[in-house]
Amino acid sequence: MEPSGQALGEAATAWRSRFVSLFDRAPVALAISDAYGLILGANPAFASAWQLQPGKLEGRRLLDILTPTNDRQLRRLDEALRSRRRSRYPVEVTWQVRGTARHGRVTVEPVSDPQDDVPRLLVSLTEELTGEPGGGRSELPPEDPADGLSLQEARILPLVAAGAAGSAIAREVGLTVDGVNYHVTRLCRRLDVPNRPALIARAYVLGLLDPAAWPPRVAAAGPERA
Repeated sequence: MEPSGQALGEAATAWRSRFVSLFDRAPVALAISDAYGLILGANPAFASAWQLQPGKLEGRRLLDILTPTNDRQLRRLDEALRSRRRSRYPVEVTWQVRGTARHGRVTVEPVSDPQDDVPRLLVSLTEELTGEPGGGRSELPPEDPADGLSLQEARILPLVAAGAAGSAIAREVGLTVDGVNYHVTRLCRRLDVPNRPALIARAYVLGLLDPAAWPPRVAAAGPERA
């Protein structure tokens, strides 16, 4: 005997209620949006990244509250959605909370039926902890400033040393200007310097840049970090 339409409707309602409960209680920062980035729902963990209640984010667009810092990642996501590919797509982002910049990553995953013309997107947000004083965040272990450069840092640092503007560096490495500034700020923090001129000088002292090369380039010795 097949279940009646009413029974199926009641079961669907019960499962929806369970999903909403799990969604709201999840410790992971989650939001659901349409394919164009319009937020349809956000859980408390996601809204807390802006110190807001979840209802305050509904109806807003993801790109109005998050700034992608890696153009390549954003293009990859756009191409995936256009071709209806189903996978997880990470995008590095920055956002503002009461005048303070925050950094992290969103992972976007199409979750609706593959036959749907317009999928829904499940968006999870992970904030990169910075250990700022008074920020209520645990401090990350200090990095050894001489412990090489990441691949992105190895591309950006020589351009900074050559005096290139942020916009020119962004075009060269395929990031936004905010993305470049983010990596430069991280380098300044790692090398314990206050600004770009000091960053360049410290990089040469630590052997991160080749002192005999012009245009500047990363020293051949010195391991790169992933």
